[in-house]
Amino acid sequence: MAIRLSDRFSYGRLVRFALPSIAMMIFISVYSMVDGLFVSNFTGKEALAAVNLVYPLAMALGSIGFMFGTGGAALVAKTMGEGDEVRANRLFTFIALAAAALSVALCAVGAFALEPLLGFLGADGQLLDLSLLYGRVLLAALPFSVLQNMFQSFFIAAEKPYVGLAVTVAAGLANIVLDYLFIAVLGWGIAGAAVATMIGQVLGAAVSVAYFARSRTSRLRFARPVHDLRALGKACVNGSSELMTEVAASVVSTLYNFQLLMLLGADGVAAYGVIMYVNFVFTAVFFGFAMGTGPVVSYHYGAQNKDELKSLFRKSLVLVGGAGVAMFAASQLFGGALVGVFVGYDPDLVALTLHGFRIYSVSFLMAGFNIYGSAFFTALNNGKVSALVSFMRTLVFETSTVMLLPLVWGVDGVWSAIIVAEACALVLTVGFLVYLRKPYGYA
Repeated sequence: MAIRLSDRFSYGRLVRFALPSIAMMIFISVYSMVDGLFVSNFTGKEALAAVNLVYPLAMALGSIGFMFGTGGAALVAKTMGEGDEVRANRLFTFIALAAAALSVALCAVGAFALEPLLGFLGADGQLLDLSLLYGRVLLAALPFSVLQNMFQSFFIAAEKPYVGLAVTVAAGLANIVLDYLFIAVLGWGIAGAAVATMIGQVLGAAVSVAYFARSRTSRLRFARPVHDLRALGKACVNGSSELMTEVAASVVSTLYNFQLLMLLGADGVAAYGVIMYVNFVFTAVFFGFAMGTGPVVSYHYGAQNKDELKSLFRKSLVLVGGAGVAMFAASQLFGGALVGVFVGYDPDLVALTLHGFRIYSVSFLMAGFNIYGSAFFTALNNGKVSALVSFMRTLVFETSTVMLLPLVWGVDGVWSAIIVAEACALVLTVGFLVYLRKPYGYA
């Protein structure tokens, strides 16, 4: 039986409703992971370092899709909870058009800034050439990446999370198959990885647009857009925490690469890239759960169902905490096998990466609460608090720790930066959750 936003949620029902979103986020993370896996094993660690330098920059631009998606879906779901289905569809269409227009403009900005930024990071010679080749193809696919990211949240608000999952799985499988064809069979190297990613993103965006244009069963569908700039601004502010999270993650990744390039050279960048691949998959569970449950929270907040809101909040914290413990345990037990898949051909690089990963994995015990806390305030349409938590967590706490701790602890300071940053962010997140519990009625 279909699960609806208006339902009451047990643990099982909540997990089932969020599961497609979790799977979607995992498949999104597969894009970079599969590129790195094939590039590393068939092209070498220099090309792997190029992928790791460029991908965070492309993600920063593509993250506006998460801003429009999470912020827009929270507003649309709240509007549905208030009983205005017609306005919800018109707002949805207007937000989608705005996202498409802005993404096209960002292509030009990215094309202009790519080479100077890579030079600033220290890329030169072959590393710079490979990075430019990979980056220019990803920039060409930017509008499709933005739309694919945005529609993930709207599939959930439309009560069609499994359709969104199917679209993302199809795009992810296309990327995997084409990576094998272009890199392993045809020998296109890093260019093949970029083209495979682009085709996967085009497929995901095109199928999503077609679905919302033609579906007769979706609760959301394209309609005559309402030109409401105030609502668009509210959606952007509300989703700014997700934008901040993705942009800040890209900035932080860039700083990690900068530090490791100075301390260890290309091996350091390659090691960090492998750690990030595993981190993308693990944190995708947190982001997917937050994304999947967000429209449910927004709906019940709009409908003023305080008892269900309390239940959702308590159950979510239990599930997030349990997932964090499981991820930490898996990292310690199976870290060697995970690292070996990517760089098993280089024993020294395996040892370096495994050491860093086992330190880094402590952060999984705290990261889920911070990710969920920020997304929870987005769902409550409090974009300011959500953005502040994300801003402090990444652009303040993590950027400062990754620049300062290596001065004291060297390379181990780089791997430990995330632990200190997440601990500081957890204090802030808990503070806001306690302070605002009565006004919103979730505890």
